[in-house]
Amino acid sequence: MTHLVPKRCPCGSGLSFDACCRPYHQGERPPSPEALMRSRYSAFALSQRDYLLATWHATTRPPQLPLDPETQWMSLDIVDAPVAQNEQGTVHFRATFREPGGWHVLEEVSRFVWEEGRWWYVDGTPSVKRLKPRRNELCPCGSKRKLKVCCKA
Repeated sequence: MTHLVPKRCPCGSGLSFDACCRPYHQGERPPSPEALMRSRYSAFALSQRDYLLATWHATTRPPQLPLDPETQWMSLDIVDAPVAQNEQGTVHFRATFREPGGWHVLEEVSRFVWEEGRWWYVDGTPSVKRLKPRRNELCPCGSKRKLKVCCKA
């Protein structure tokens, strides 16, 4: 599947995609659990299933990963990403997404492990909360504009 390459990285780093997550999607190894988490979020946003499976630890990787084309990943917020210790790391994040049924936030503390000279996503326990933004509230996409003039409810 061919995707348009975004100028800004979907992970919310503020960098261009070329200077942020794209090198990881092209084979460079992320140097930390947070960098891997950001690159995986970008892969979800860009529907790059192969990258998601390739960065998932073999012991917990699903045999396939169906991605819903109706899901729009809007923003990523890293809540906490402590320095990894003993070849293990965690990243607590919130990811806002939109589906035809409305806005949601996925929150998870993801676990990562360092093996074979690289970081791998192991697992996490996700929780999903439905958002009910009003027209005059800030848009959940992270633009800092009101919903009624941004993504429209």
